[in-house]
Amino acid sequence: MGIKQVFECVKKGNQSSALAMMGNTLIAITEFIAGIISGSGAMFAAAMHSLGDAVNQGFIFMGSVLSQKKPTKRFPNGFESLNQIFSIIAALVVFSMAYETIYEGCRLIKHPSEPSRGVLFNVLILVLNLVIDGAVLLKAMKEINQDAGVVVKGLGIVLQSFKYVSKATPPTRFVFYEDLVSVSSAILALFAVVITSITKIHILDGVFTLIIGLLMIGVSIRVAYDNIVELKIGKSPIIDDQSID
Repeated sequence: MGIKQVFECVKKGNQSSALAMMGNTLIAITEFIAGIISGSGAMFAAAMHSLGDAVNQGFIFMGSVLSQKKPTKRFPNGFESLNQIFSIIAALVVFSMAYETIYEGCRLIKHPSEPSRGVLFNVLILVLNLVIDGAVLLKAMKEINQDAGVVVKGLGIVLQSFKYVSKATPPTRFVFYEDLVSVSSAILALFAVVITSITKIHILDGVFTLIIGLLMIGVSIRVAYDNIVELKIGKSPIIDDQSID
């Protein structure tokens, strides 16, 4: 594969996953800064989570790029299955992250922590994260409607994306589900920061963290199942790595 072909494959790669990778990288940076300023362990944990998401989405984007490779005699059906394979691996990563999130939630429920300083700053960071994740989610919704051949505007973009998500490409589906959880997580975390700082009911921080972990479990199972069902692997009996072209 020449340089020109590489660039063409990158251009045809899934744009939602590329946008999600960049968005989560920016989010991770802001959360690290917030953690340093506020001294919040929760913000450091959130930063690591966002960094993991960025790596994950980069993995998905890589799969969408490699799947553009032209068929060979050994693999006459092409490399489209790489989309499913990379999505399944990414789903396993999300599952492992979900375990850590649930563990942290249970720990915070048993041993509630005192609110850290810089609550307002943490709120501003979470609002920024919500805006970025929301933009990525909207992009994924538009791609779902595009893949389904549906032309809609306004609120219809959101409603129809839920209806036709099964018709989207594996990378777009992954971005949709994961960012749906990311947006929900940002909202829940925002509630947790505000409510615990006002009411002093610190156990809510652990409860919301546990809920986020359960949502991640649901998403990882759904994404893995959808891609396993669609996965088709096969090759020609002719062993030749030369391109069909």
